[in-house]
Formats: sequence, C-alpha cells, structure tokens
Amino acid sequence: MQTGEAPRVRVDGKLFRLETPPLTAENCRAMIDSIMNEEQRRHFASHLELDLSCELCGAARFRVNVFRQREKLGAVFRLIPISIKSIEALNLPPIMKRLAMLPRGFILITGPTGSGKSTTLAAMIEHLNSKTRKHIITIEDPIEFTFDDQYSLIEQREVEVDTHSFADALRHIMRQSPDIIMVGEMRDRETIALALTAAEMGSLVLATMHTRTAYHTVDRIIDVFPSEQQQQIRLQLASSLSAVVSQALLPLASGVGRIPAVEIMLCTAAIRNAIREGKPQQIPSLMQSGGQIGMKLMDKALAELLAAKKIRYGDAATKATDPLQFENMMRNFK
Repeated sequence: MQTGEAPRVRVDGKLFRLETPPLTAENCRAMIDSIMNEEQRRHFASHLELDLSCELCGAARFRVNVFRQREKLGAVFRLIPISIKSIEALNLPPIMKRLAMLPRGFILITGPTGSGKSTTLAAMIEHLNSKTRKHIITIEDPIEFTFDDQYSLIEQREVEVDTHSFADALRHIMRQSPDIIMVGEMRDRETIALALTAAEMGSLVLATMHTRTAYHTVDRIIDVFPSEQQQQIRLQLASSLSAVVSQALLPLASGVGRIPAVEIMLCTAAIRNAIREGKPQQIPSLMQSGGQIGMKLMDKALAELLAAKKIRYGDAATKATDPLQFENMMRNFK
C-alpha cells in the first residue's frame, strides 16, 4: 500500500487493485503506527526502512516492510498463515522429509523472493517437531511462522529484538546445546562462515539464500569470501554441505493456486570432490546422473510438471535455466 493509491493485493503471483478509495497520508500513518511499538517508530524515523512482523487477532500473521517513496509512506504486508502446511500439502518431494531428519549437516533452501523458501523451512521444522525430541533454535528477521512445541523444544529468536544480528546469535549458539539451527537468511560473509562452523560442530543447520540453482549457490558462497580464504571455505563446504534445494513457484494450469518446481542436489562423494577442487561447473552433470538417488535439475522438474499438465509451457519457460535444453527435454516427454 502507498499514500494516494488504493491498496493492491497479490493473488497467485499477480497484482490486483482493490476497489476502495485511495489511501490518504493520515490513513497510511495510522495503519502503520498501529502495528509498530515505540522502539520501531524510532528506528523507522532514523533509518527510513523497517522490517517487522505482526499478528491479526490470532487469524493471520504478516511479514511487513515499511518504507518511504517520493517522500510518502508505503508498506508491503506478506501473509504468513497461522497453520503450518505439511510437506505433502505443499507438493514438495518426499525426499524433503528424509533431509529434515538428517542428524547433522548443512541444508540450503534457495530461490528468488516469493518462491516459498520460508514456507518450506517451516514445513521441515514442523515435521521434525512432530517426529523427534530435539532442541531447535531459529534465528529470523523477523519471526514469520510460529511453532508450538510438540516432541521438540523450539526457541525462536528475532534479530534486533532477541539478538543484535544473525552473526551475534550464531557466535554464541553452540553454548545453547542446539540439535537443529534454522537461519532465516544468510546475508553476509560472517553469517555464512558461522553457519558452516555450526554444521561442522555437529548440528543440522537449515538456511536460505537468494540463488536460483544449486550450482549458483555453491559459487555464491565461495565468491563471498576473499581469494585467500576460498580454499578453506571449499573444504568446509565440501565436508558440511548435505543438500541444496532450489525452488520456483508457478501458477497452476487451472489458473487457481501455485505449485513448486524443485531442484535437488544431494552431496555425493563426486559433488563434494567437485566443490573441494573448485569445479562447481561439474555439478549440473553430476546431478543429472544422480536421478536414481533423488537428485533433479530445475529444468527436469519443470518438464515433469508440464508432462503432468499441472503448469503451462509459457510459465515453465520463464523459470528454465537452459531454454534450449529445456525445449529438447520437452520433446522427449511428448
């Protein structure tokens, strides 16, 4: 929403203008003030940007970004359902359950903004919560899905509320005896390094990154570090990384709802060796030959959804990583 415009809502990825009068400056200020506490108001006044979460009468939660544009107030509210959907209900591959139950390692859920990364992480945490007696600590900015303890003990920490930063929380987290650590977003070099160290020390670390494919994820992690540190990071990543799951959300062919296309990279000995030797360009071909153990490239995931008539070709083509290879793959499905 923004001052001088009617609010808009995004449904299945598309924006629609609500049939309401434009919001006045007073409307916007009143609505935004109503969801902020005094400390958040001070932060916004000094930084002109603010991320927060809020809950509406126990019916829904929202992740909110408040900002200014053309000297006017604006805000984006992203709906976070109160109930957490299961891995099956989200149409995620069954292997996600097995990944969630790994005793240790480093699992990355990647994809562009709005591809469902947080929803997938929540489903994995809830699966653990319903099956295992573990100590789970989440670090988020802000807290999105909220969990009720079942078999596990879950503690959720919010950046700038319960800890100063992702890095600060990770620096001390091993003294809190975690079994599973969930990092809402790996934004910087220090957070990545500390998350890798936590995985090396025996915890299962789940985290997100804004990368489109497994190959790009490995490349991005290594490139974040200066050249003199990259070999050490390759060694750490090769020993700790368990899987990279890359997602894209596509409209269903019916026109109602969306479905994820999911690329899965599992860290076999061959993939660990490619990471260790600085040859991430070998990863796609190694994934292609690892289909029997559950690996899948994004273009194959898209092709399978098309063959099942769940999505439309035009939508799939926009998410394909290699358009020419994707066209050839579709001929094989016909």
